[in-house]
Amino acid sequence: MNDYTTTNIEKHQTKDTDDGHINGELAVVWRDWDDIIKNYPKMVYVSSINPREIKGPHIHTKRTSHFVCIHGKVLFIVKNNDGTYSEIESSDEHPVLIHIPKNIASAHINLSTDTSRVLALADISWKPNDNEMINTIFDDYDWKKWI
Repeated sequence: MNDYTTTNIEKHQTKDTDDGHINGELAVVWRDWDDIIKNYPKMVYVSSINPREIKGPHIHTKRTSHFVCIHGKVLFIVKNNDGTYSEIESSDEHPVLIHIPKNIASAHINLSTDTSRVLALADISWKPNDNEMINTIFDDYDWKKWI
């Protein structure tokens, strides 16, 4: 059983106000009435990841987070409570919102050749003296397939 959840992001084309041609798109990450995020975010931030670099693995002991890649391509690796690993890809082309509950170990790796950016929504805001993050090791995970 997975200890995380994913939500496909709703995307809409945007149109030029002058002649109506398609000029881009918007992706809906969160609306208060969607009932995707149970505890409203108290902190929103963007994290950048250099090409082929790994952030984590670590555990947040108090914070529950939702992540979506907004630029590039990122693979999220989640260690489930039963010891299995789940791999979830999120990218600017195929954005997926990933919910990582507190006390669940996770990491993410940039699969792009350029810097990737991840939007994070957290239910508890970070303070410099929190000490609520525990670094961990995924010693039985095959990192070589990505680096």
